[in-house]
Amino acid sequence: MTSHFDLAIIGSGSGNSLATHELAGLSIAIIEESTFGGTCLNVGCIPTKMYVYPADLAYGARDAARLGVDAHVDGVRWADIRDRIFGRIDAISAGGREYRHSGTPNVTLFETHASFTGPNELLLGTGETITADQIVLATGSRATIPDVVLDSGVPFHTSDTVMRIDEVPRRVAIFGGGYIGAEFGHVFSSFGADVTVICRHKLLGALDAELSAAFADVVKDRWDVRQETNVVSLSEDGGEITIVLDDGSSVVADLLLVATGRVPNTDRLGIEAAGVQLHPDGRVVVDAQQRTTVPGIWALGDASTEHQLKHVANHEMRVVAHNLAHPDDLIASDHRFVPAAVFTHPQIAYVGLTEEQAEASGRRFVTARQDYGGTAYGWAMEDATSFCKLIADPETGQLLGAHLMGEQAATLIQPLIQAMSFGLTVRGLARGQYWIHPALTEVVENALLHLDLD
Repeated sequence: MTSHFDLAIIGSGSGNSLATHELAGLSIAIIEESTFGGTCLNVGCIPTKMYVYPADLAYGARDAARLGVDAHVDGVRWADIRDRIFGRIDAISAGGREYRHSGTPNVTLFETHASFTGPNELLLGTGETITADQIVLATGSRATIPDVVLDSGVPFHTSDTVMRIDEVPRRVAIFGGGYIGAEFGHVFSSFGADVTVICRHKLLGALDAELSAAFADVVKDRWDVRQETNVVSLSEDGGEITIVLDDGSSVVADLLLVATGRVPNTDRLGIEAAGVQLHPDGRVVVDAQQRTTVPGIWALGDASTEHQLKHVANHEMRVVAHNLAHPDDLIASDHRFVPAAVFTHPQIAYVGLTEEQAEASGRRFVTARQDYGGTAYGWAMEDATSFCKLIADPETGQLLGAHLMGEQAATLIQPLIQAMSFGLTVRGLARGQYWIHPALTEVVENALLHLDLD
């Protein structure tokens, strides 16, 4: 049996939002073989931050004594936190699924796998075949598992599963020092677990080197951090996991979290049958308008972008939605200034060039650093480790990069993202508006003023 649609969307994360009112006149198929709503809703950004917030509260209570407040954490009811989080998340996922089944007459939801049998033809896991004039690949990504872990047979978790466990383990080993490792390191240590983070490279090594080093120095008293270390072997006995490292040391844990990155799900689509070109890492090749190399096939989010971020996927979704509705007035995605944040403790946010990238570019640049403790609010917090680092072109006064580590970094960076996106100069941003005194935003203001421009 073959059914034809105007538009087929593979993936129900950001892809689900493509079914806009402008496309209400089209017959649309949404195909989802996993949990409805995608990674961010179910196992990513949203539930992790719902764990991070209570972790912040627990950490803050233990840290309050240095400011004269004697507080303590009587306990962490992990199961209550988990059930509160997923009682909301699962209901949203189920509601979205039901809405697509019955609330949008022009949309048909297929809860099954899809693979290409031609440029505009898909074979579903049910045995049905569908064809579509336009197809959008919004298939997301999945956790990568190193062979040394798979071959060992040792039980492990990824970010997809670890948030559903029944209790906080006594000892947690995290394999991977990126976003996921840093965020779960904060969550589990704040909730009372002994945490070891094992990094093949530097902890948060993709960040500006000064920021990465500063973060590693801050968390060394909270976590056992093993940087530039590889896992040689793993074994498990009576629920106790032993991890042997290439420096001759070993780590013993009750739970292993593998957080070594994510890979696009494009290898599961039979994409060679459609003739769509891929990058060597499995990402779909797209142009600025999100078109693949095959007419009528589009891609967005983790399926195609190097930025595995929900706000990027949503931006690209809006571009694809416009271009589907207005084929004679195409617009392009804007990836010039893509910001990101790591919701660990201290919080981290960044956008634009690192100092190392600026040096490698051969261009002239200047840097400035403002410590939180050098402002009134940071002084009130007695914050001796957090800072804002800026990189700018001394001739034009344009910001090239911003890197923050500290309280509410993901919020403080927003005016800097705005300045880069809209071409505001450093001086214009610093002196063209009021900055509330003594708000923490003065960290940003002072960093701007410290840049030594021509």
